[in-house]
Amino acid sequence: MLTDIHCHILPAIDDGASDNQETKAMLKKAYQDGIRRMIATPHYHREMFEPSMKEVYRQYSIVKEWAREAGPEGIRLDLGCEYYRDSDVFENFRKRNRPTLAGSQYVLLEFSPSDAYSRIREVVYRLLLEGFIPIIAHAERYQALVREKNGIARIEDLCLLGGQIQLNADAVLGKEGFRIKNFCKKLLELRQVSFIASDCHNNDLRPSRLKECALYIEKKWGKEYAVHIFEENPSKIVGT
Repeated sequence: MLTDIHCHILPAIDDGASDNQETKAMLKKAYQDGIRRMIATPHYHREMFEPSMKEVYRQYSIVKEWAREAGPEGIRLDLGCEYYRDSDVFENFRKRNRPTLAGSQYVLLEFSPSDAYSRIREVVYRLLLEGFIPIIAHAERYQALVREKNGIARIEDLCLLGGQIQLNADAVLGKEGFRIKNFCKKLLELRQVSFIASDCHNNDLRPSRLKECALYIEKKWGKEYAVHIFEENPSKIVGT
């Protein structure tokens, strides 16, 4: 059973699924790929994606029913948010103005690719002090972690603090280039990766390759680690 903790499947909310038909097609593919639990994580990025929570909840309630009907076993769909760091991030999560992942203490954080490490660390640290568990979304995108020579040590530092690392399946599979694939490989070898997610936006240009990635992880690093990433760790967020 696969769990996808990061996807943009709610229709017409952000730059993910454009309409109802696309959402239904994404759910169909997810079910065929063995995904049985998903967290819809619409973007919140000030001055770019600021969907009203009323509309987010309305669409979520509809798509949740479609997910249950995606196949004989259905897909359990929970709600979250991919939050682009800003000065209000601490207050917005504290007051639950934006949803945590599946109502848990886990939050999915996006940074600017050019953010300095000091900024990434500060946001992670302060959220931990607030009692949240920050998951760094697609960690392979940030120059301070990938392109600087001490990036791997910085990942280890973030994990020691209590932060968690999420990689995109496409990056692990090499769809983002050799350098990024090699970075992901190093993190996986060091067991610094807590989650791999699809970050899917549609079935065409940005599809889910979670099943392909799970098979790749199992082949390269063993079934136990694959289960840890795709089942056990997500269960800490969504429950059994």
